[in-house]
Amino acid sequence: MALVVPDVLEESCTTRQALERLASKWRVLLVYALLAGPQRHTDLRRRVAGISQKMLTETLRDMESDGLVERRVLKERPPQHVEYALTELGKTLEAPLAAICSWAASHPRTGAGS
Repeated sequence: MALVVPDVLEESCTTRQALERLASKWRVLLVYALLAGPQRHTDLRRRVAGISQKMLTETLRDMESDGLVERRVLKERPPQHVEYALTELGKTLEAPLAAICSWAASHPRTGAGS
């Protein structure tokens, strides 16, 4: 079976659209964090070093809108408790991300210009 290479340079290409949605480092890091299971906002903020409160909230909202993350309200009354979990669609990113990790481990940077 021949590998079909989509024309990712075309705006209408579904692969390009997926890459644009997933190319954010915060999205990828949040997927990694959520692969361990559902987590609350504060736990995610602690686990994903360098992400601001605002960026975490925006990224989780965008991922929820794309169907990658599910937001669950655990306690309605203040203070409200919410947790986030990968949807079935979000969980399908585990294998492609594992392949990227494997590639990165096999091709470490050895210095500037590498």
